[in-house]
Amino acid sequence: MSFAKPMDRRVALRAIAAAALLPAGAAQASFELLPWLPSRAVPALSLTDLEGRPWSLQALRGRPVVLNFWASWCEPCRAEMPSLDLMALKYEREGLAVLTVNFKDGAQTVRRFLDAVPLSLPVLMDRDGAVAKAWGVNVFPTTLLISRRGAPVGIVRGEVEWNGADGKRLIESLLAV
Repeated sequence: MSFAKPMDRRVALRAIAAAALLPAGAAQASFELLPWLPSRAVPALSLTDLEGRPWSLQALRGRPVVLNFWASWCEPCRAEMPSLDLMALKYEREGLAVLTVNFKDGAQTVRRFLDAVPLSLPVLMDRDGAVAKAWGVNVFPTTLLISRRGAPVGIVRGEVEWNGADGKRLIESLLAV
């Protein structure tokens, strides 16, 4: 275990923004990385998962969190789910928590999706879309990168190959904050 000096918020934001840059000549990324504005309040997150278990960001304080908003009708969401699931397993030992928040699908629809695309990730249910609205999510998929202190440090809009070079840079930057 290493006890690194805490990183300044500006340095962390720059590191995460730099993580999204592709090498010269590489294909265009299918996502955009935006900073979480420091003046913006952090909304509460208190939802139940598909099995009725409660989840909150407060309970995960001390762990970096990847909070992925998705919907079953969203093709890029469906495409990125397997890589998100594998990434969660890869970084589990580093304490990374990965939560998915389903936007307005009913339980039966989500269960049908999970039958087709089995996941080990918790699926939290945003039944009326209020949580997505509070977090400013209007593009799917959108993934929030949240530091161990519970502060969002980046917003990833669009599909990411979480086990590719871009996903690795995003997660390793988050783990360094």
